[in-house]
Amino acid sequence: MPTRSTALLACLLVALAGCRGASLPHEGKSLAQLEHMLHDDNPTVQAQGALGLSLLGPEARSTVPALVELLQSPHAVVRENAALALGKIGPDAKEAVPALTQALADREWTVRRHAAIALGEIGPDAQPALAALDKLTRDPDPLVQKAAKEARGKIRPPPRR
Repeated sequence: MPTRSTALLACLLVALAGCRGASLPHEGKSLAQLEHMLHDDNPTVQAQGALGLSLLGPEARSTVPALVELLQSPHAVVRENAALALGKIGPDAKEAVPALTQALADREWTVRRHAAIALGEIGPDAQPALAALDKLTRDPDPLVQKAAKEARGKIRPPPRR
């Protein structure tokens, strides 16, 4: 089941496209087709491919290297959707931890937020990101702060008593 943010993003994309009842460009696509979209020259197609992969969750684990590359895109929506997809893949995206840690310093708050969420979904394997997440708890954006705090809790569970 898609998260609230994924559902809101999908609704926004439909509204921006100006089509009522039309399917989104990533709907009905196979894993291979969505991965192919990540390599398109058009950043809108790349963002749609990453969004589609986010809906597949751990099934999209084979696309982690391509999604990591997209974290370097000059387009914020592409970086944001790549981080979103990596988070939905979860622990199987642990090889993305260094790139997601770097994304915590992105100039766009949405990218920082989704990178923090993704690191939390990866879980204990994201421990190398803890220092950067600690710093992010003082981010100017309250949604980024919240995501960083929640991610820290998922990566470093409370001490046993």
